[in-house]
Amino acid sequence: MDAVHLVFFALAAFSAGTIDAIAGGGGLIQLPAMLVGLPQEPVATVLGTNKLSSVFGTASAAVNYARGKRLDFRLAIPMTLFAASGSALGAFLATSIPSNVFKPVILFFLVAVAIYTFRKPEFGVSESLKFTRRRALILGSAIGLIIGFYDGAIGPGTGSFLVFALVAVLGYEFLRASAIAKMVNVGTNLAAIAVFGIHGSMILWLGLTMAFFNVAGSLVGSRLAIRGGSRLVRKIFLVVLVILMVRLGWDVF
Repeated sequence: MDAVHLVFFALAAFSAGTIDAIAGGGGLIQLPAMLVGLPQEPVATVLGTNKLSSVFGTASAAVNYARGKRLDFRLAIPMTLFAASGSALGAFLATSIPSNVFKPVILFFLVAVAIYTFRKPEFGVSESLKFTRRRALILGSAIGLIIGFYDGAIGPGTGSFLVFALVAVLGYEFLRASAIAKMVNVGTNLAAIAVFGIHGSMILWLGLTMAFFNVAGSLVGSRLAIRGGSRLVRKIFLVVLVILMVRLGWDVF
């Protein structure tokens, strides 16, 4: 692999880490870049390498949020466990479930989420928890399981869906929701890596090299989010949703 490709992958990993740490959606940058840069590799190998790179950046963002006291561990831990289980199941079943079947449905939900968020300027700006701790744990675990399955089986927009669910269903502010989503994403990525690793579907040296730049981007993104607060996260969230809609719309139509 020549220096041009390495620089290309490094820039993609850094940009993906930055965006993903703020509002999710880093896979929209990194995965397409890897598919373009590794045209001869099997898709499963590209997906496995992408997950290996991403998990380090996601973990570093989660640590940064925890240090900033934005991470609700009592919800994040059980939610992560259920999400990891769902992700492993989704990855296992991915070969027998054609993703094209789900893309129109996902596009519909993305449009609905974007319209809802855009029409409510104060949505997610301040925290207003809706349930008791016990009920929040049950709902959070269910959300983790469902979106975790989606991440393992299909993938795009997992972080953004997690953020929206935490804000809309449980009443978290965007910033804290993004922090919880990062920890949950670590669990889903590790579960998927385990499945891909068993089948030898990853380029270890490239994944670890990109991980360095993904971590650097994640540290920058999480710090920007903490400084900018929920209003900044909301703006980036809407941008990510629009990009997701364009990408899926292209695939569907």
